[in-house]
Amino acid sequence: MSQSSTQPGSSNTPPPPALHAQTAELPSNRLSQRLDAFVLAVGRLSSWLWLAVLVVVLSNVFSRFVLSAGSIALEELSWHLFGIAMMLTLGFAVVKDDHVRVDVLRETFSLRTRAIIELLGIVLLALPIIILMIDALLPYAWKAYVYNERSQAPSGLPYRFIFKSVLPIGLLLVATALFSRGLRCMTLLFAFPRALTPGANSSSDIT
Repeated sequence: MSQSSTQPGSSNTPPPPALHAQTAELPSNRLSQRLDAFVLAVGRLSSWLWLAVLVVVLSNVFSRFVLSAGSIALEELSWHLFGIAMMLTLGFAVVKDDHVRVDVLRETFSLRTRAIIELLGIVLLALPIIILMIDALLPYAWKAYVYNERSQAPSGLPYRFIFKSVLPIGLLLVATALFSRGLRCMTLLFAFPRALTPGANSSSDIT
């Protein structure tokens, strides 16, 4: 008797439902594709700042422990570069769905159920909070610019408005990524906006 194609080990064996739910992706639409491409481009460009962080940290270590001449400016610059790199790459993590999730039940849900939960979370929780944060951070950065804030340390860095301005910009990128993901959830649930054709490039194909 020949083996059935549905027996374990057969190449035609359908994947388990849980595995299928993990590998399935939300469909993309034209607007979400463009928004994702923009956020990903900013994230990739900003990722080069991590090399700058490494160079500054190593320079500060060399100066402090080899030359015995620590630099407050270098130390502050490493903090600022680290914060800027992190804020400008948060949206990248959202688009790639690589951010940390605390919902341990998520992987057991179907793609449609996950889309419903994500859409509600984005519309009712994530976007309103981010909008409130941006609204509070814009005057925070503007005040730093108007008063030309600088470090309290005598040899610290000036122009602190540059770093403070990155905070609302980074959150705006996160909001853009979340809005795009919400659009993808709507495409799955309501078929609007219309999904891209199978032959078109989607945000999941962008590396």
